Amino acid sequence: MIGYVCKYTPVEIIKAFDEEVSRIDPEIKTYEKAEGLTHPNMCSFMKGTLEDILQKNIDEVVLVNCCDSIRRLAEILKNKVKFLHVIDLPRKINESACNLFYAELLEFIRAYEEYKGKKFDQDRFKNILKEHKAKIYDSNECIAVLGARFKDDVIKNIEERYNINVINLTCTGDQRLSNIMQGNDLIFNYASAIMNSYPCMRMTADRLTFLKNYNLKGIIYNTVKFCDFYSFEYASLKNFLNVPILKIETDYLDFDGGQILNRVDAFLESVGVRKIEVQVKNRGYFMGIDSGSTSTNAVILDQDKNIISYSIIPTGAKALDSAWEAYRIALEKANLRREDISCVVSTGYGRISIPFSDKSVTEITCHGKGAFYLDSGVRTIIDIGGQDSKVIRLDDCGNVVDFVMNDKCSAGTGRFLDVMARVLQVSIEDMAEVVRDFKEDITITSMCTVFAESEVISLIAQNKDKRDIIRGLNRSVASKVASLLGRVGKRAKYMMTGGVAKNNGVVYEIENKIQEKIIIPFEPQIVGALGAALIAAGEND
Repeated sequence: MIGYVCKYTPVEIIKAFDEEVSRIDPEIKTYEKAEGLTHPNMCSFMKGTLEDILQKNIDEVVLVNCCDSIRRLAEILKNKVKFLHVIDLPRKINESACNLFYAELLEFIRAYEEYKGKKFDQDRFKNILKEHKAKIYDSNECIAVLGARFKDDVIKNIEERYNINVINLTCTGDQRLSNIMQGNDLIFNYASAIMNSYPCMRMTADRLTFLKNYNLKGIIYNTVKFCDFYSFEYASLKNFLNVPILKIETDYLDFDGGQILNRVDAFLESVGVRKIEVQVKNRGYFMGIDSGSTSTNAVILDQDKNIISYSIIPTGAKALDSAWEAYRIALEKANLRREDISCVVSTGYGRISIPFSDKSVTEITCHGKGAFYLDSGVRTIIDIGGQDSKVIRLDDCGNVVDFVMNDKCSAGTGRFLDVMARVLQVSIEDMAEVVRDFKEDITITSMCTVFAESEVISLIAQNKDKRDIIRGLNRSVASKVASLLGRVGKRAKYMMTGGVAKNNGVVYEIENKIQEKIIIPFEPQIVGALGAALIAAGEND
C-alpha cells in the first residue's frame, strides 16, 4: 500500500500499477514517536502524518514538496520506509508549469517501475480515468470548506444533518480532477487536469475569483497549529469576501472532533443553515438547561417569557445526573411538575447527552438570545466559564454575526483562576477583589495555566505581595479577553456572562483594558440557560 497526503499526488497512476493507495489522515492520540524525531513546534499535520506512518507501518510513501514541513518529513522518512518519492510541485498554473509537472509524473513512473520491477499499465490507466466522475455542484446555496484538510466524517456530518452542499476545497478536496482531455499523450493531459484544479494556497493563483463562482452561504476555514500560511489566507479572505467565515485550528489529535462540531454548529446556526425552530405549545412553561463543564444551570419561563425560577449546581462526575438535579431544583422552586413543562431546550457542552430535552442548541446562540433579552442594547458578549472563554458579536436584532472561542486551553478561564487561588492559598472570593492600591505592577507573562502556575510559585518565593500577584493574574485574564475582542471587533454595549463575571477584579481589569463599561446581569451564570428557555418558548426569529 502506498500512503499519500496531497491532492496533487498521481493516485490514478499508482492504481494503474495495480497497487492499493491510501490517503494518510492522521488519527492519533499523541505525537509520542514523532516528537522524538522532530521539534515539538513543527506543523501539527506534519507530526500527525509522521506518527500515523510509524504507528501503521506504512512502508511506501509519496509526498509533494508543498512546504518546508513536508520537506522535513521527507528527510525523516528517508531511512524509515522502503519507498519514498517526493514530487516537485510548480508554483504557477501555466503551460510551462504543466510541462514541469508532466516531467515529475514521468519521473515518478520510472522510479516506481524500478522499485516494483514491473511496467506501468497505460491501458489500465486509461480505463481508470474513464471511470472517474467529478463531483458536480448545482447553483443552490452551499458551504465551502477551505484551508487545511478536514476529516471526511466532519464534512459528511454537515451534509447529512443540514441537507446542504459542502464544497471541499481543502488540500484533499473534491476539485482535484474536472476535465481530462483524451489524446495521444494521456499522461500530459492528466498532469494538466490536476494542475488546473482548484489551486494550492501556495501557488501564485487567484483563489478569490474562483470562490465567486459559487453561491456561498458561508466558509469554514481550517488552519493548522504552527502554520502561518493558512492564517494569512484566512485574513485575506475575511478582508475581501463579503461572506461569513468561521476559523478553526486543528492539531489532528483525535479528541478534537467534538469541539470542532460545536463551533461548526454555532456557525451554521448564525448563518441560518442550522434551523433552531421547535414545536411550541401556546401555553405552559418552558425550560432551558445549560450543561457546562463547571456548572449546570436551568431556567424556567412562563408563556409571557418571564423568569419563574432558575437553578445553578456544580456539574459532577456525570453530566446527566447534574442536568436532572438542576431540572428538579428549578421545578421545585417554581412549584411545578414535570408535566407542566411544554418544551425543554438544552445547550452547553453536554447538551446532546440530555435525553429529556426536545432540542439542543449551541451555547453561542443561547448566550446571544439570553443577553439580548436582558438588554437589547448589547452588541458584544464576553462569556468566561469554567473551561472556555468566548466573545460573541450581535447585530441590532440580536442575531449572532461573529464569535471567537478559546476552548482548547484553560488560559483566562475560571479554571485558570481556581488553580491560581490554590497556589496562593486564598479563597476564590479573595481572587475576586478589585486591587486598586498596589505596591508593585506585576505582569504574568505566560497565558498557559501550567506555566503561569510556575510563574506564580516563583513570585511567592520572591516574597511578592499576594494582592499584587492577584492583580497581575486578573490583568492576564483581561489581556486574553482583549485579544479575543480584537479578532471580532469591539462594539459597545458590552455584557459579561459566565461564572467569572462574578469576579469584580477581572471585570475591573477588562474595563480598564477596553476603556468601556461592562454590564453584569443579576445572575451571569444563567444567561445561556435563559437563551435556551427563550428558544423553547418560541423565540426563533
